[in-house]
Amino acid sequence: MSLPDRNLQEGGGPNLVNIEVMRNHSELFRSECMRLMLETDKACKRMQGDDNKRLDQRVRDIQFLKKELEMKLEEVILEIDVLIVLQSRVMKALEACKEPLRVTVLCLEERMKRLPSERLHDEVDRELLKERELIEGVASLLQRVVEQITEQIRLNRSAKYQLEQDLKEKFEAQCIDNSCALMTTHSLNNLQMSRNAMTVLPSLTVTPKQWENISDINITKAEKQKMNSQSLRALVESLLEQTAADMYKQVQATTSAFQMNVQEIKTSKSQMEDQLSKILSEFASQQRIREDLQVAITENEHFLSLAQARLALRRKRPAKEQCHDPAQSQLLAEVQQLTAHINKLHEAVAQSEEEQRALVRCQLELQENIGIKASSLYIDEVICAQHREPIIIHNF
Repeated sequence: MSLPDRNLQEGGGPNLVNIEVMRNHSELFRSECMRLMLETDKACKRMQGDDNKRLDQRVRDIQFLKKELEMKLEEVILEIDVLIVLQSRVMKALEACKEPLRVTVLCLEERMKRLPSERLHDEVDRELLKERELIEGVASLLQRVVEQITEQIRLNRSAKYQLEQDLKEKFEAQCIDNSCALMTTHSLNNLQMSRNAMTVLPSLTVTPKQWENISDINITKAEKQKMNSQSLRALVESLLEQTAADMYKQVQATTSAFQMNVQEIKTSKSQMEDQLSKILSEFASQQRIREDLQVAITENEHFLSLAQARLALRRKRPAKEQCHDPAQSQLLAEVQQLTAHINKLHEAVAQSEEEQRALVRCQLELQENIGIKASSLYIDEVICAQHREPIIIHNF
């Protein structure tokens, strides 16, 4: 150390060494600060770039899931619309069962009004009972189908609601992440101003895998309900086709039974009418023969009276002339024969009267049965046919 320096230190002046050290230290610190600022600026820019990449990737992931959700939502909405249309068809089919059932029951009631002798459990009754049972079964089945479709629509709407909620949340998350990606240091002031008006929801810790699983679960549930809907629709379509075919077949069978029964009644009625005509003709003939017998009796009685008068007159002959001669024998034989003939003719008249009474009984029986057949024919051919005429079984 030079002499002046020692004199300065000894004299109580500034410590130049320390000052130099402090100055160097300050320079080093400034250099370190510059380096630190450069490194932090570089790190911030790198992290901001990484953030933007992560946010962009997140937005793409959300967009992908949104697309999947939107596709599934569209399928579910379409399935709901198709089910609603199918439900309307089933309800119309159920409504279409009411009139045929009413007509069938009405025909059974009308046929119960037949006279007791005709109130048989015939083929028409059997077919009508089968028809009533079938239509009631179809109506009950269609009612259960309506309930199943209603329940499936409810399940589809539940899946639709979950998808819509998921899409809504995905849209909000995408908007937020888009905003984050566009956010810069210059936009912080505006964000600070709007932050006070925002309601912060409690945050839930969800792993990326859980986040994906939430949408996958919703999509899987929606797909399951869609498949269930399609299976139900296929079943209902088949059921509608089969029930319409069964009802059509049974209505045709009942109609054929009616037609056959009407034809049998007409044939039976025609046969009885033919017999009645013959009976009436026979009765007239029997009446004529009875009248002829009465004429014959009258004629024979005249001849008998003549023979008896001759015998009475011949009894007035003188005693010695009262000879049993051939003339007397002939007159006596004639009286005997005429009496026998008249008795036979009277028997024939009595028999003819009995035959006429039998014919009258047959006539009354035939007329009664013809009236019964006419009543049954009117019920089946007119009343029931008029009731059943409007029944047309269409494909549901």
